[in-house]
Amino acid sequence: MVGEWKSITAEQFCTAVRDGTHDSPKPVKHGRFLVTSRHIIGGRLDLGNAYLISQDDFNSINKRSKVDKWDVLISMIGTVGEPCLIKEEPDFAIKNVGLFKSKGEVEGKWLYYYLRSPNNQQIIREQSRGTTQQYIPLGALRKLPIFIPEDKNEMRAIVYILGTLDNKIELNRRMSQTLEEMARAIFKSWFVDFDPVRAKAAVRREHPDWTNAQVSRAACPNLKPEIAELFPDRFVDSELGEIPEGWKIGCIGNEFNITMGQSPPGNTYNEVGEGLPFYQGRTDFGFRFPMRRVYCTAPTRLAKKGDTLISVRAPVGDINIATEDCAIGRGVAAARHKSGSRSYTYQFMHAKADVFARFEAEGTVFGSIGKKDFNIIRCLVPPKIVVTAFDRLIVQLDDRISINENQSYTLAALRDALLPKLISGDIRVKDVERLLKRTT
Repeated sequence: MVGEWKSITAEQFCTAVRDGTHDSPKPVKHGRFLVTSRHIIGGRLDLGNAYLISQDDFNSINKRSKVDKWDVLISMIGTVGEPCLIKEEPDFAIKNVGLFKSKGEVEGKWLYYYLRSPNNQQIIREQSRGTTQQYIPLGALRKLPIFIPEDKNEMRAIVYILGTLDNKIELNRRMSQTLEEMARAIFKSWFVDFDPVRAKAAVRREHPDWTNAQVSRAACPNLKPEIAELFPDRFVDSELGEIPEGWKIGCIGNEFNITMGQSPPGNTYNEVGEGLPFYQGRTDFGFRFPMRRVYCTAPTRLAKKGDTLISVRAPVGDINIATEDCAIGRGVAAARHKSGSRSYTYQFMHAKADVFARFEAEGTVFGSIGKKDFNIIRCLVPPKIVVTAFDRLIVQLDDRISINENQSYTLAALRDALLPKLISGDIRVKDVERLLKRTT
């Protein structure tokens, strides 16, 4: 390896290493995003909770710390060391975030992967300071050792391999997100906006003598006839407003089987795979399925494969689906519609986001919801035959999402296994190209 690879500092590898503003610009209703360390999650930027700042503050920050495409950000406070590669032209400013100004695309990708490697993550932890809140000084970021091949073609080949895996994972994520949006749109159309009922009601007014089958075909040409005929063609008043005729108002406890989690004894947890997977809150949740963290050998409350998991403490209302039988702690509840429907339950709980948000806001120290309050939440009760029809339609989308996520899990495991070996020179590109072709 001597003469082929070398170690230089981050400030030598980059055109500059800086950090964002240390000031606290005032939020505004209309402006530009301000990114902090907490918005760097899993290698990506999540601007969902980022607030807006004025154009003047934005310009002032960017005079010193402007972010450009292929730069690398790193969290400096709180969860220290989380990197993020900027792949698109940015439109935000940064606060208390490390900024590595890259020389180009290849260098930016290399640095991103290098910062993610376990050895470098350990170095970053060793450089961190603080007792109540961890942080890493800017000087330490500038002096971080970066191990690089002297041949840039080797660097380019390595980031291509790792990038190919990441691109496939990202493609799967986007496909899953699109399928998720389709499923949610259908649920909203059927059970929130009542689109089939409204369409049939309009046709019925024009053709009062038509049969249900005739009305269904004319009003809902995009639905299979046997599904369209399940919906009524008129509304009735209820305590929750106008609802389809024949549908009822009930409460969650009567329509769903709810299991509230309970934490097992403290000495029954492990990380070696003994017992059942154990989930205790939203920190264990992923895009749609939980990310396994620990196991439990003495579970007290169980959820079945396919159950919808809801976070019930700080925050309330995050939703996932159990991919296998598991144990749940007091931060999680498991739900399943009494018809057995998996897809309907998942989408129903997502549609209750506004209700769960009220429990989050009403918490004294932190938001929470107990079983009694959960069970008495009022809800619409459609006929079980409509619920079953929805489930049969949507389960196809759910199964495709599950396949995508399982494939991404496998690809991520392969990437994480290859990353430290490729990035350190322990294995070479030619040794993994055939494996990559078989996998992707």
